[in-house]
Amino acid sequence: MLRFLTAGESHGKCLVGIVEGLPRGLAVDIQYIDAQLRRRQLGYGRGGRMNIELDQIEILSGVRLGFTIGSPVSYMVRNKDWENWRDAMSIEKMPDECDVRSVVLPRPGHADLAGALKYQTYDVRDILERASARETAARVGAGSLCRLLLSHFKIEIGSHVVAIGSERIAEEYENMPSEKIFAIHPESAVRCLDPAAESRMTALIDAIRESGDSLGGIVEVVGSPVPPGLGSHIQWDRRLDGMIAQAMMSIPSVKAVEIGSGISAAKRTGSTVHDPISYDSRARRFYREKNDAGGLEGGISNGSDIRLRIYLKPIPTLRSPLGSVNIQSKSSSEAVIERSDCCVVPAAGVIAESMLSLILAAAFLEKFGGDSLKEVELNYANYVRMLDEY
Repeated sequence: MLRFLTAGESHGKCLVGIVEGLPRGLAVDIQYIDAQLRRRQLGYGRGGRMNIELDQIEILSGVRLGFTIGSPVSYMVRNKDWENWRDAMSIEKMPDECDVRSVVLPRPGHADLAGALKYQTYDVRDILERASARETAARVGAGSLCRLLLSHFKIEIGSHVVAIGSERIAEEYENMPSEKIFAIHPESAVRCLDPAAESRMTALIDAIRESGDSLGGIVEVVGSPVPPGLGSHIQWDRRLDGMIAQAMMSIPSVKAVEIGSGISAAKRTGSTVHDPISYDSRARRFYREKNDAGGLEGGISNGSDIRLRIYLKPIPTLRSPLGSVNIQSKSSSEAVIERSDCCVVPAAGVIAESMLSLILAAAFLEKFGGDSLKEVELNYANYVRMLDEY
């Protein structure tokens, strides 16, 4: 079973991750993982924190001489900004003369107030440090390890921006082939396939940033080629679409997930929604001319591309803050202002790629798993032969 945990606070010493269940013998490319961490930091609309951090992974265990050894892989990503927060984030109790101020003005839309009520704290920093999207750097580390596994079996993961605020790609750029999505330059600022829409998106971000507001948007995430048979219809918690949706909803600011044409399908008839099945006798494979199902039927991958979209709300930290209430005095005030981004939509796509990689790798190993990569290869090759003979 593949599983992972993260730990760490936004302005603490570092973020930490543990990935358990990777087979022995997987080549670990540190430069590849660092490149994925770099992609998460890019994106038009990011804030000043990205100018401070240079995220790089430091593997602590589970890898020897460039390969996984079967034990848990642990790693950390240092927070360079911690140097500016040593007192505020000190592990030890600080002397009384140190002015460590409590954060008492929760931000609407953030975990601040809900978390303060849950944990009975009058200092919202206890909540916002962990609720911060900075934690997703550790997820990208875990997801990158899983991407290395998936890529060994020729499975790629990518994403592109469909909309930012009111600006959306033209219809001809909807449902683009996975190869074009995978070919987007890793340094792309918006990760949008429609050049005209990208220009409008950057102009909108500039205007919203100037006004002190924030923007959300839509990202499409694709996995291809994914073999049929991952996931299960047997129990509710083993359905692959359910696991993917839960993983996507765990990303900060994601408020909705669409698999395939899920949203438009609600307005259409069954004869136009479902994907007719065909058979290629030469390739000895079932296939579908279209993919409204998003590669998932009955909780199981069907052999088509996995396609989904995430819908992100505008981030809740605003330079023109909304009204709030002081949790100590109960007096009305404006919400606290933390250094923040204006738009995180392109970066959220990279995080979603990592989360999809984690889920697909877990499902892949559940079906074809073994203690060594060689055993996984044999199990997978045997399954492919069975498909050829079906």
